[in-house]
Amino acid sequence: MNSDSDLQIAGDLLEVQHLLRPAREHPSTIAEFVGLARTIAADRSQWAHLVRYDATTRWYHRLRTGPGYEIWLLSWVPGQGSGLHDHGPSSGVLTVLDGELTERTDRGRRTLDSGSQRVFAPGYVHEVANNSLEPAVSLHVYYPGLTDMPMHATQCAAAAAL
Repeated sequence: MNSDSDLQIAGDLLEVQHLLRPAREHPSTIAEFVGLARTIAADRSQWAHLVRYDATTRWYHRLRTGPGYEIWLLSWVPGQGSGLHDHGPSSGVLTVLDGELTERTDRGRRTLDSGSQRVFAPGYVHEVANNSLEPAVSLHVYYPGLTDMPMHATQCAAAAAL
């Protein structure tokens, strides 16, 4: 308690319900989308039983939708990649749930281990690939929901770096 102040609050503030904001049913800020992705990542019972691996193409499953957003679960076997692309008007949160993925942008490449998250704005161009020897699983939150995924020409030198 600050003895220099004559203002004191008695009792438990959490008991004063009219002062608390109600919990949102759906996220609406980037921070809330990041938090939602972390919550899902931490609860394997929400996603692990759904994962499938396909040697011919990346497997994906829409896990959840809400007002203006959607959440996708993807699996990546070794050697699979997305190609260089952006997400049109959508912002997003990419979270690696299992394994390891490599992300390449015009700024270089980075390894994303399990638990890593990337937040991106509309127009963010990147390529994601599984360059490891083990399968990987990732979670993707898009706001607004993904309606466009323009592919970009891969530059020879940049592609070789991936």
